Amino acid sequence: MHTTPKTPISPISNSTVPTTITFFEFLTPLIKSAKKTITIRDESESHYQPGTQVEVFTLETNQKVCDIRILSVEPLAFDDINEYHAEQESLPLNELKQLINKVYPNQPPLFMIRFELVSAR
Repeated sequence: MHTTPKTPISPISNSTVPTTITFFEFLTPLIKSAKKTITIRDESESHYQPGTQVEVFTLETNQKVCDIRILSVEPLAFDDINEYHAEQESLPLNELKQLINKVYPNQPPLFMIRFELVSAR
């Protein structure tokens, strides 16, 4: 009997665990240099699983940048975003909050995804 390999299923949502992630192009040098070690996303992008390796692509051009390993995924309220998060994002706090408000104007539930660089191109 022939069986097809299955993609891991996320226990959080019963959805397929993502194997890629996109970032704005201006952020990719920070990821490749390991200066940016978290990303803040909404629930639709919160299904990454700790321990999985993920390919990073630019949002604008879909160009592969590097590989990262997901370390953790944790809920994060917008009002709780502070200097620690800004430092991990490698952005000033006011710029980080402005960017999050621009990307997620309705302030949905947010998640902090911690990661480490595996390999850069």
